Amino acid sequence: MTDTSKDKKINYGRLDPRLLDVLACPITKSSLIYDEKAQELISKKAKLAFPVRDGIPIMLVEEARELD
Repeated sequence: MTDTSKDKKINYGRLDPRLLDVLACPITKSSLIYDEKAQELISKKAKLAFPVRDGIPIMLVEEARELD
């Protein structure tokens, strides 16, 4: 068996950028923008910010923060 651990980088606590290709706003179905500093996924159309906790996006409307 070959050890492929060198080939796979795991960023614990960080959002995998490949998720942005498949995730969408649960309300508007529009694309999201990742704010790495705030650890949030932003939906401009819904004016909501969904939290990212330990690298896991929390896509629940009840957990989202309203944007101004």
